[in-house]
Amino acid sequence: MIAYVARRGGGGLAVLLAVALVVFVLFETLDSDAATVILSRAGGGDPTPEQLAALRAELGLDRPAPVRFADWLIAFVQGDFGHSLISGRPVGDVLLGRATNSVALALLTATLLIPASLALGLLAGARAGSRTDRVISVGALAAESVPSFVFGVVLVATVSLSLGLLPAVSLLPTGASVWERPEILVLPVTCLLIGLAPHPVRMVRAQTAEVMTSPYVKTARLNGITGARLMLRHVAPNAVSASIHPLAGSVVGLIGGVAVVETLFSYPGLSQELLRAIESRDFPFVQSAAVLLAAVGIGVHLLADLLTLLVSPLARQVAMGDRA
Repeated sequence: MIAYVARRGGGGLAVLLAVALVVFVLFETLDSDAATVILSRAGGGDPTPEQLAALRAELGLDRPAPVRFADWLIAFVQGDFGHSLISGRPVGDVLLGRATNSVALALLTATLLIPASLALGLLAGARAGSRTDRVISVGALAAESVPSFVFGVVLVATVSLSLGLLPAVSLLPTGASVWERPEILVLPVTCLLIGLAPHPVRMVRAQTAEVMTSPYVKTARLNGITGARLMLRHVAPNAVSASIHPLAGSVVGLIGGVAVVETLFSYPGLSQELLRAIESRDFPFVQSAAVLLAAVGIGVHLLADLLTLLVSPLARQVAMGDRA
């Protein structure tokens, strides 16, 4: 088990290094840098070569690219995310302030997403072919076929503009917590759930329907085990264990989904700050944010692997066999 975790952890670190390198290379291919953006905004025109050279030297952008990447990487590993090239503020402070709102949105969505997906998938799969199964399956397929931002626009047009029940944009006073205005979370969370729930619902439904036809479930029924006892002791554990990775994929999908929803509802989260940083060519902020977001995704998948090993004897056997 320890060797398996160490191997997966090492692979995750390699992926993070690759993400950092790709982001850095992409930044290097841009036609401008932070010095150009700062001088253009300050002077309202094209800066002179002398001005650019002086500011690049001040910001450290005149150093060779490998040196800048190595310096950033060493500092990042030590917990120093650097300073914003635009505002001069520590990147860690900016990330903490904005990421708190994004984490609140993601955690609330995940808290609702996981049990809802399991419940609907188990309900449909346990009654495969029934009217309940058809309603849930068709609804999930329809929701999965439509981009989530379309649902967001429809929610804004109906719930906010037509009915006036909830705010169309998630306005929040500076320094305030989103929990002080929980109404601004309703539409973003609803939009995320509609976009992310269909896939795990369908996967759980498929696994449950397969388990229901397995020999050990038929044997349990012959022994008089039916109803809730059959579902809780024999069907649900096996169906859920096989559905952990689809659920993990949906949780990781929150990273991209949150970015879309935050933009659509003007939610004061990390994505708006990240878009401004990209526009301003603020390399330390974009680089650190990208690697941290990738780390979250890798961590979720690693957690899913560990949960699968805990609940599935077959998965443990395969992991031990790989180690051997």
